[in-house]
Amino acid sequence: MMAPISEKISDTGVTPKNKDEPDNKENLWAAILSEVQSRGNTKLPTTKSVLVLGENESGKTTLIAKLQGVEDPKKGSGLEYAYIDVRDEYRDDNTRLRVWVLDGDPEHSHLLEFALNEETFPDTMIMFSVSMTSPWAMLDQLQNWATILQDHIDKLNLSADFIQERKQSVLKRWQEYMEPGDELEASSPMRHSTRTLEDDLLDEELPLGEGTLTRNLGLDMVVVVTKTDYMGTLEKDMDYRDEHFDFIQQWIRRFCLQYGAALFYTSVKEDKNCDLLYKYLVHRIYHLPFRTPALVVEKDAVLIPSGWDNMKKISILYENMQSMKPDDYYTDVISRPQTRKPITRETEIHAEDEQQFLIKQQQLLQQGGTPSAPLGMTRQESPMRTPTSSKTSDRRTSATPGSQGSPKKMFGFFRSSQSETTFMDGAKVGAAAGGEGVLANFFNSLLHKKTGSPSPGKVQGMDKAAVRSDAAAELDRLTRNKKPPSPTGSPDSSANSSLEQPPSSTDC
Repeated sequence: MMAPISEKISDTGVTPKNKDEPDNKENLWAAILSEVQSRGNTKLPTTKSVLVLGENESGKTTLIAKLQGVEDPKKGSGLEYAYIDVRDEYRDDNTRLRVWVLDGDPEHSHLLEFALNEETFPDTMIMFSVSMTSPWAMLDQLQNWATILQDHIDKLNLSADFIQERKQSVLKRWQEYMEPGDELEASSPMRHSTRTLEDDLLDEELPLGEGTLTRNLGLDMVVVVTKTDYMGTLEKDMDYRDEHFDFIQQWIRRFCLQYGAALFYTSVKEDKNCDLLYKYLVHRIYHLPFRTPALVVEKDAVLIPSGWDNMKKISILYENMQSMKPDDYYTDVISRPQTRKPITRETEIHAEDEQQFLIKQQQLLQQGGTPSAPLGMTRQESPMRTPTSSKTSDRRTSATPGSQGSPKKMFGFFRSSQSETTFMDGAKVGAAAGGEGVLANFFNSLLHKKTGSPSPGKVQGMDKAAVRSDAAAELDRLTRNKKPPSPTGSPDSSANSSLEQPPSSTDC
């Protein structure tokens, strides 16, 4: 009766079943230790890079400088190159993450071949940068740069199998996203030892949600909205409300769904989400841990990891939209403000050709007209100025007691020159040009009479009629081509009145 039992017992006293169990456990632990050892010996790669695309003034250079820890960023042109120091405390290893920043002018898009080519394609992450200072242009800018990137990829010499492999890699990482805090992450060795049927389904292509990865380019992407501190200015100056910011956010999140991109709202000025962006970049590129969940409560500090979002979560923003609809055209709701300050430009003045100007003046002089002043010179500054009219006031003065018929009271003083003749009341006969010499000589003769000149009676014996006739003829010639004088004072009457009483010898 005991023989059958004794046949099952070996020489060592252990049945074959019990002998196999220690071997299985030993193999399991050996596999785990081997994987941990291999991961621990792996150094951080040095070929990884980030390509930053965005418009000028969108904060690209300032953001990269913040990630570098540099306080004084230096902006370049064309295609800038920088690097970010990355350190893995767990492995006690460090490396440098290369950063390429393309100029915001689309004409520099040909420089993309130096940052993204057939060799660097698998190791490159794309970062789109848009600024909250111009929210009306953000969606168009994202779509334009995505189109430029797509056109560049199409020009690369990449096989269809390689592109499909890269798209599958992006799809798998999207589906494998897990909320932070789960101990059994995808990279954990314990996860591979406890695989279930549900885990095996991840290897298969599962149907994606609405609008998800419809434009998969095979590249890891992140969209960064910079300068979110400007939201306060938008609320104060442009009457933006929470529903406007929710409308903007839901459109940008739709864009991120299409390309499988993460979304970060950052502010270098207020230091919002900058450190989290750095940790997320090294998490996606070097597979370092990132345990921050999605942040959607604060409107100026949104954080949405790749793989977390879907249209159902985006629809929560619709509840706050009262005066707009989610599907409204973007620029119809977020429109560009009207320019309040008019643009003032100084008009350019072209000087007339000197010879042409002189020919015109010669023609006017030949026709008996009045020469015009050159461009840039006022009429008073013209060397050939001739007044069009001469206004004179009544130069008659009433004789006071003790000075009846006194020439000194009547004339006061005379200043005669080639330019003008001034009376005591400030009236000007006009500039002396050409024939005005008759009047000037007449008044000069009165001023330069010697002491002891003939008595007034002898002066009165002169031919008054002849003097008046010469003066009237000269004034008529001067005013022939001019406007008629004002009725208040006639040149003839003024001249005649000034000749009625000649000055005595005491005036000299």
